[in-house]
Amino acid sequence: MRQNPARRAALVDAAIEVLAREGARGLTFRAVDVEAAVPNGTASNYFANRDDLLTQAGARFYERLQPDATTLARALEGPRDRDRVTRLMHELVGRITDFRSGYLALLELRLEATRRPELRAVLTRQIRADVEANIAYHRESGLPGDDTTVVLLYMTLNWLIVERLTLPDVFPGQQLHDLITDAVERLLPPDPPHGSGDRP
Repeated sequence: MRQNPARRAALVDAAIEVLAREGARGLTFRAVDVEAAVPNGTASNYFANRDDLLTQAGARFYERLQPDATTLARALEGPRDRDRVTRLMHELVGRITDFRSGYLALLELRLEATRRPELRAVLTRQIRADVEANIAYHRESGLPGDDTTVVLLYMTLNWLIVERLTLPDVFPGQQLHDLITDAVERLLPPDPPHGSGDRP
């Protein structure tokens, strides 16, 4: 297998676009080559088989969504209260929905994982690690709420994102925005009165 990291990443990105547009059945090495605008046979030189390509596409989605250290630090500027969590959740939903093809590809991978135990194991590890990283970040940041709050927000916002990307007219525009705000307000305890131990 070839080891050019940039070429491999471009091929996996192409696989994500194919998955989002054509579904798992449309994901072939030839389709990836065409999407990536590379010579026929290139993808087969980088991936052992189709399962390898599927699992790498799942991991790549999370790589592309991961904010850098500067973005993470900027996200915590100012008071660490319920309003801050609300803004972070709106930013998160915006970042994910901006990568529409990535999330749709992940949905295809989840469905495919019900038929492929190896893919299911890879996605389970990846998604569990993502949830645990979010919990750890929340603990270290001093934001309000506990581990269960993070998990419940994860589950709630994921389904709102599914609605937004697949059936956007169910909860259009402002309604979706309000639902994100309401989810945070209902899952997090109210902020303490000013001066009674609120964090900087």
